[in-house]
Amino acid sequence: METLLEDIIAELRTVPGDRPLSSAELDRIIRRHSQELPGAHRYSKRSLLPAYQRLKLQDPALWSSWQIDPALEERLVASLRMKPRRTASGVATITVITRPWPCSSACLYCPCDLRMPKSYLSHEPACQRAEQNFFDPYLQASMRLRALDQMGHATDKVELIVLGGTWSDYPRSYQIWFIRELFRALNEWPCPEQELRDRYQRYREVGEHNTDEACRAFVAAEQEKVDQGKETYNEAWAKLYGGKDLSSMSATMDELRAEQEANESAHHRMVGLVIETRPDTISPAALQFFRELGCTKVQVGIQSTRQEILDANHRATSVDEIARSLSLIRLFGFKIHTHLMVNLLGSDPEADKRDFATFVTDPRFLPDEIKLYPCALVAGTGLVEEYKAGNWRPYTEEELLDVLVADTLATPPYIRISRMIRDISADDILAGNKKANLRQMVERNVIQAGEAGQVHDIRFREIARSEVDLATLTMEDVRYETSCTTEHFLQWVTPDGHIAGFLRLSLPHWDKIEADPAIPEDELPTGTGEAMIREVHVYGQAAHLGKSDAAAQHQGLGRALVRRAEELACEAGYGWLNVVSAVGTREYYRHLGFSDHGLYQRMRVDSGRAGR
Repeated sequence: METLLEDIIAELRTVPGDRPLSSAELDRIIRRHSQELPGAHRYSKRSLLPAYQRLKLQDPALWSSWQIDPALEERLVASLRMKPRRTASGVATITVITRPWPCSSACLYCPCDLRMPKSYLSHEPACQRAEQNFFDPYLQASMRLRALDQMGHATDKVELIVLGGTWSDYPRSYQIWFIRELFRALNEWPCPEQELRDRYQRYREVGEHNTDEACRAFVAAEQEKVDQGKETYNEAWAKLYGGKDLSSMSATMDELRAEQEANESAHHRMVGLVIETRPDTISPAALQFFRELGCTKVQVGIQSTRQEILDANHRATSVDEIARSLSLIRLFGFKIHTHLMVNLLGSDPEADKRDFATFVTDPRFLPDEIKLYPCALVAGTGLVEEYKAGNWRPYTEEELLDVLVADTLATPPYIRISRMIRDISADDILAGNKKANLRQMVERNVIQAGEAGQVHDIRFREIARSEVDLATLTMEDVRYETSCTTEHFLQWVTPDGHIAGFLRLSLPHWDKIEADPAIPEDELPTGTGEAMIREVHVYGQAAHLGKSDAAAQHQGLGRALVRRAEELACEAGYGWLNVVSAVGTREYYRHLGFSDHGLYQRMRVDSGRAGR
């Protein structure tokens, strides 16, 4: 391995233009050295960066003899980094899964895998990692941090996404414990090995399972009943898990706040916390609790804006309830991340196109992000019987691509289509799309049709890992109206329309709120005259805190966006500007003039200050 690393470093010294090695160049070196290994053994790219990091730490004399300066090391890490897209948005994202738990809804299309919380499947990558770690938040976060670090990603800034059915259905003490443990994992990482071993051992001692074979055997009998329609998920869950003692999985708010305070200056900071729930669970009290947990973004399952489709698929909510929930989430300052599904029972391709167009143009909706999923047939769901009866069929590939291309072209510049497919294993899909590269297929169709210039979706326009000439950037203000706010989407764009950073500013209209009895003014978090920054994001490969090692980060772009938001709030007559800061970004906003105030950080705005 040492000789292989030496050859890679030597090759880097000969590469013109101070660039990293290409994949082909690196593979050529790896193949040459692998030929010297016995049998079928070969070096893997995945092992190179951990080996280099270990050698640098354990054999400083050898490492010093290589005479690697910071610029060369940066190129070496870039050459060896695995899956660079994972931190291309500027933040390391970690997904964790909650324990299996009953769901208060019973949607027709929803998977019922008893090894998982409702709607998730045990073969999904994040679910596999969760099961292997006994669904323990501390273990999940610690192991993911280790993996990302070994792949060469900066983990100083972490967005944690908490998935698992409906968050609000879990006991409150479990919710507090789960989030506290996530903060604690960040604060303590790299975590003591003994702590990790002890946690694994405690779960084994109480009879928990974490291997695929043992978990499959544990649920087998009840799973068969669920798949045959003889039991509901909740009935089977009660038999399997109902007697579990969760008293050890509880914490107090004071314990959580202590970890949050420590995280403000930790080496690995929580810069985003996402939870997942349903529209019918959204209330002012629930959203206030989310903020106390440190949440900055709410994922909410919408699926459709048509009541007849919601009813046909047993989605126990109403369009009015959806609209109210999105307004409340917006007024509390959260980023709004929604799920929308095409090919649901009762729909058709043209109706799906109209549904999406409504979702991104109707002031009652207008989310910030969308997971746009095609419905797929999975065993154990109510949709199986509808499929057998001929009432539902999966779209053909041509039909599906036609819908998704139309939706992509209809997306306004302030919305990001974050995903177009779930990580469901092809083996779990009985009927429906099984191609994991669906988004690439959609983008290829758009490009081949010569319509790439008409795509405004944020994800399509991200600069990702590209270098950007700051002098060429222009700040644009995309203004739009929702049912309760005026929104300003401030974006830094390149001459060709790519996006280097953005800010979401909400200016609430209290006259509209007061006219809506479904949104009680006295339960909202701010008063009249207060504006809200809901998100600030600057793109570029995730940078280490305090270091300028990213394309666009740490160049003052975020500061300039905040100053412009301050000016707009002042011009509109607002006296205060709030920001939904994550725990790990509080210090950043303090430097910009914000002070801690209840659930938010805020600053007073005036014409003199805003004009600076």
